[in-house]
Amino acid sequence: MDRESRRLFSVCGNAKMIVLDADAGRVVAALPIGGRTDGAAFDPGTKLAFSSNGEGTLTVVREETPDRFSVAATVPTLVGARTLAVDPKTHRIYTATARFGEAPAPTAERPHPRPPMLPDSFVILVLGS
Repeated sequence: MDRESRRLFSVCGNAKMIVLDADAGRVVAALPIGGRTDGAAFDPGTKLAFSSNGEGTLTVVREETPDRFSVAATVPTLVGARTLAVDPKTHRIYTATARFGEAPAPTAERPHPRPPMLPDSFVILVLGS
């Protein structure tokens, strides 16, 4: 959330970042992001919002004014890197993932099984300056 401008950033399974006026509840912007997102964060020092997308991208959204936002960049990351944190002092973005094996065969109980993470493949990605 941008506490100064009172803007809330929400990422959705529909590949959109919705920017809300936290006081009025109105939609300020709806921006395209990558798929399989799991996290959003805002850096108040740079006025940038981020969406970490499990497909292997990071969407960077610029707050031009409290009522105008644009996609500034789509940065490649790694597949599965969909949770993030921002350090507001260094302006670095951290996200984590691992390498994945083959997904097991679907079953009635698990019609869309996830592939397993491979041992010793966990990584932290550090993005930014």
